[in-house]
Amino acid sequence: MDRTLPHIVLNGVSKSENFQGKGGGGTSRPSQVPNRQAHAQSLIAAIDALPVDAAASASYLEIVGRPGEPFLPEKFDVSGLALLNMQRADPDHRLPGRAVVKASKAGGGLTKLKAKINAFATEDGRPNKEGQTRPKNADLANSIGAIERAGLVNLWRHPTKPFPLAPAPIPWEVWLEPEEVEQFVARAQQEGMTVFADRLKFPEDTVVLVEGRVGQMARTVHGTGSVRSVSPPGAIIDFVDGLDAEEQADWVQDVLARTHYRPEDQHTGSYVTLLDTGVSLAHPLIQPALNAADRHAAVLGWGVDDTNGHGSRMAGLTLFGDLRTHLGSTAPIQVPHRLESSKVIPDAGHNPHHLLGDRTQKGIDAAEVNPDRLRTFALATTTEDDTPHSGAPTSWSTELDQLASGRSGIVSQQRLLVVSAGNLTPQHGGTIDYLANCDDDDEAEVESPAQAWNAIAVGAMTEMNGIGGPTYGSTLAKVGDLAPMSRTASWTKTWPIKPDVVLEGGNWFDDKLSTTPNQHSDLMLVTTSRSAPVRFFTHISDTSAATALAARELAILRAEYPDLWPETIRALYVASARWTDQMWSHVPAPMRARKGALDVLFTRYGFGQPDLGRARLSARSAITLIAEDHIRPYENKKSGRKLHEMRLFDLPWPKEALRSLGAQEVTLRVALSTFIEPNPSEVARGRKNRYASHGLRFALKGADEEVDAFTQRIGRTATDDQKEDNGPDSGEWGFGYNRRSVGSLQIDTLTIPANDLAQRGVIAVYPVGGWWKENRKVDAERCIARYSLVVEIQTGEVDIDLYTEVQQKIAVQQAIEV
Repeated sequence: MDRTLPHIVLNGVSKSENFQGKGGGGTSRPSQVPNRQAHAQSLIAAIDALPVDAAASASYLEIVGRPGEPFLPEKFDVSGLALLNMQRADPDHRLPGRAVVKASKAGGGLTKLKAKINAFATEDGRPNKEGQTRPKNADLANSIGAIERAGLVNLWRHPTKPFPLAPAPIPWEVWLEPEEVEQFVARAQQEGMTVFADRLKFPEDTVVLVEGRVGQMARTVHGTGSVRSVSPPGAIIDFVDGLDAEEQADWVQDVLARTHYRPEDQHTGSYVTLLDTGVSLAHPLIQPALNAADRHAAVLGWGVDDTNGHGSRMAGLTLFGDLRTHLGSTAPIQVPHRLESSKVIPDAGHNPHHLLGDRTQKGIDAAEVNPDRLRTFALATTTEDDTPHSGAPTSWSTELDQLASGRSGIVSQQRLLVVSAGNLTPQHGGTIDYLANCDDDDEAEVESPAQAWNAIAVGAMTEMNGIGGPTYGSTLAKVGDLAPMSRTASWTKTWPIKPDVVLEGGNWFDDKLSTTPNQHSDLMLVTTSRSAPVRFFTHISDTSAATALAARELAILRAEYPDLWPETIRALYVASARWTDQMWSHVPAPMRARKGALDVLFTRYGFGQPDLGRARLSARSAITLIAEDHIRPYENKKSGRKLHEMRLFDLPWPKEALRSLGAQEVTLRVALSTFIEPNPSEVARGRKNRYASHGLRFALKGADEEVDAFTQRIGRTATDDQKEDNGPDSGEWGFGYNRRSVGSLQIDTLTIPANDLAQRGVIAVYPVGGWWKENRKVDAERCIARYSLVVEIQTGEVDIDLYTEVQQKIAVQQAIEV
């Protein structure tokens, strides 16, 4: 339901309008700066000395900062110059700032740069109020200490792997200007390099894989001028099967007789689409939920069967959950969703790193031959070769963001994607303090592509305590805590909260004999085997199991609420998550009021363990209000784009019911979900907060605050994406503005007296910065973001019916003019 008030134009201005540059050139007139001309001449001479390939469309410069002067790399991203990457100055170690810049021939990059430096030498700007002047372009010229030709090594993109020096041919992941791909390919082939046919496409880049020697790549780079960066391809992680279980054909028939599957003749409805190793149709429990025509492969010529086993194990969990719960029961089983399989992992070997995103996209394209199905895509495979990334996007995670937002794939539609956080390898000493291993920033970081903004990243926790399992030793994880091999986030700000949620992934145990953790069948989940009828059951664990369980619950949610957007389903599901008592035990009680003390919870468990029942129903003591809406975040104004509108919701608060509770505390939980369009090139330029096309925030009106005052406060807040301007709700939120204002899913809680909440029934959704705002090459008419707002009131154990009054209010609610 969409109950929006008329949009409000934000009256704020951008930072560039509020600040005047103050470079190191001072305020002297030309005659007072004897070295001004000499400095300019040295810079122009350096530019003239740069070698320029006649066939190249651009030249590469490395600009080194000048000691004692501010380094302003953004000055090199205009007028035919493109900033490719940068390093900030490090005064403590006396290291100057550096910027790698591509100067376009067609744009006259070098010519315009020389003209600006000449103007610095010979012209003054307008006088200020005191009548003082500064040289033109002083900030630019004074920040430059040296200009040199940038080499291939300066375009290297990987944060930790060193630039390759091997004499033999090696693979390269090449990031190119989209309109110059063919020029690069022709020159690379001319140099004798191997160019592979597959491509990954992003807003400002096309990624191509080639193989060749360092010298060949260097000549191709300088001979074309079309390369933005180069990086190393990696390898996908292989899956290792768990322990075998005895074949129990009679158990299969018992479960099958009690199971009601969704009819196979329905082409719409809710589906889990496994992006995995394929799925076997030989298993009796899988056959009724998976048509042969619904098995696909990302690559033409690949088979669709499962020779690995991982996809078939995932299939059993996505249909039934842990089969152990059904094997000893006589209760009927409902499976309200169906399966699709799209093989994205080859039967032998692995996908080259540069094809990870491409394989994912093609796997989704193959499945969407029936475009109208409500799909939950499950991807339980990650790569260690992008680690460490510290939360920054990679080509694979960026492709997932594009697929979720609908900017990639043959079918243009938003998608719900679930991805595993990745698993650790059992380590020596892992039986002593497994949580220390899981928290290791260098070795245990969430693996790519799980840091994707728009995907639901799933980690593993456990409620398995080993009863009926190991006859000696002890389990590593306590009930309700992180599973021993689940990876965690190495970052606490800037990038999204990952994992989003944690679900059952089994436990490991210490046998008191070895120094590495051990697995046991009773500490793993039971699922279907690809080897039926030779064997019917096997085991699965860790984040693969957790991802399958999450996909199952999301598919059930979609089956019950088929009209809700993927953004809304994500918000409902993740917002249903809570931290267990065992998770909370890692934060001392006196520290829990401090926002920073919650970092250990977010980095390990995300928002916690989801509750499908909570997500499905509004119980008697809790109501959920949902709004699905669109917003135009920015508008064209003169030479740039400014923030455009906010959306206000006059919530159908059950005021009388809340007032009757008086000072009794109630909890408001708000989730704001949008799918951003990614732009990884902005990250390479050092503008991490511009990876997303747009940013959205929410704020709640104060109890005694007029709507006009509220909107003015939010207008000031939105301009600089600052904390809520010390407004009435400042500091009251459980997670806090800084913690929630990352990523494309923002969740927070507010616990206050009920009679206070009754007076705060207006909530705002407003935009902050994004690359749509900064990049006018993007058609402003398509820069419309859709989002979902989910608001829940919880009254705890108080027996009061809030739902009736809300239903009555919804029927008569009118929009309020602002």
